[in-house]
Amino acid sequence: MNWTDLRDFLDMGGYGLYVWGSMGMTAAVVVAELLLLRLRRRLLVREASDTQAIGERAA
Repeated sequence: MNWTDLRDFLDMGGYGLYVWGSMGMTAAVVVAELLLLRLRRRLLVREASDTQAIGERAA
């Protein structure tokens, strides 16, 4: 496709809303997944350190 200006590029031949909406939703899901992975990792590290501390107290 050839675009003459930015407006034509963003319009994407009439499918701009679908194209850019899909790109936006994909980006949002990727960011959400990365944030959830970070949260899960922090919780697992905290749980592992708590478990280790309990084991050290029992010994």
